[in-house]
Formats: sequence, structure tokens, C-alpha cells
Amino acid sequence: MGLSDWYEAKVMPRLITCACSQGQVMKRRAAVVPLARGDVFELGCGGGINHALYDPLAITSYAGIDPHKGLLDSARIAAREKGWAADLRQGRGEAIPFADASFDFAVCTFTLCSVEDPPQVMRELRRILRPGGAVLFLEHGRAPDTGVRRWQRRIEPLWKRLAGGCHLTRPIGAAFADAGFAVAPLGEGYTPKAPQFAGWMEWGVARKAG
Repeated sequence: MGLSDWYEAKVMPRLITCACSQGQVMKRRAAVVPLARGDVFELGCGGGINHALYDPLAITSYAGIDPHKGLLDSARIAAREKGWAADLRQGRGEAIPFADASFDFAVCTFTLCSVEDPPQVMRELRRILRPGGAVLFLEHGRAPDTGVRRWQRRIEPLWKRLAGGCHLTRPIGAAFADAGFAVAPLGEGYTPKAPQFAGWMEWGVARKAG
């Protein structure tokens, strides 16, 4: 195993899990994840961080995908600890391995920053949602301030290499709107105590028409 393979397999998952489970981040997750109802799909479920926040009495079924085997193993452990059945598969958002109109809600937290083809992922989310279904999202991305965006562009090439392909400059709510979702923002802002170039977050509900 080369150094880069070792880093991606052993170090990167721990760094991402640690960064995405800090106190302020968990507070924002807690404003989004418990809204899930019915048949629920989670895009980028690796690490299993959200499991503790789901309301099992409100959920009929739970499924998810993640491309990273190590993070997916952690998600399976979290599901077992929660004591609920979970259909967790290795896969990518560009080709979600579930049938059309399978889910009432999709949950997407800190995932769109690292997918290879965001428009295709949006199409796949629309495909697997039932009419009137919705994506609950919490993502970091392109900041509204010119100075911060300038630093995001400078740092992004190195950041992507260190953080599993994570982009700093992608739009969030606007990306859902451009894909045809009706977006209802729940909040936005810089994360306290986080560097601004990586700390701009938006969270809300993106509903599929129908």
C-alpha cells in the first residue's frame, strides 16, 4: 500500500469524521436530520454520524450509500448500535442503486462538496424521491463574501487532495434550485470557531414538485 492509498484508507476517514462531528456542526445536524419521515435515503452515510439524530418512530425504512468502504463499515456499526435495520450499500451519488420513487426523504449532509458530478447527483436524487418528496440538506460551500471566496479558490486545489475531493467553492441552495427543487432555507452562516474558507454552511429543505 502506497502512502496516498494508506492516507485515503486510514487517515482521511478519521479526519473527515472528526471535522464533521464537532459540537457546532452537530447542532446544525440536529436542526435537519430529525425532520426525516417515512422511507429515508441518506447520501454519503459513511461514518454513521447522523444515526443518533434520526427519530426511529417517524421512519419506516432507512437506506444509504457511501463510496468509501471504511466509512461505510463505521455506518453499519452505528446502525447496529442504534438497533435498527439499515440497507447500506457502497455506491456513488451519480448512480444511486435504488429504484425510481423509492423514498419520501433524502438526507444529504457534507456530501455534495465531494461528488464528481453535482448535476447528475441532483438528477438521481429527484429520480429516487416520490412526488412531493424532499432532500434535507446541510452543506458547506461557496461563501457570500468576496474576500472569503478568493481564499476558497486559492486553497481549494490542496484542500481537495487532503479532504477526499472536497470542494470549497460549490454553491449549495442555488444548486438545488437550479436542479428544479423548491428550496425552503432553514439557516445559513459561518460556523463559529471554524476558518471562514471552510465554514460557510447552508441548511434547508429542497422539495421535489408533485
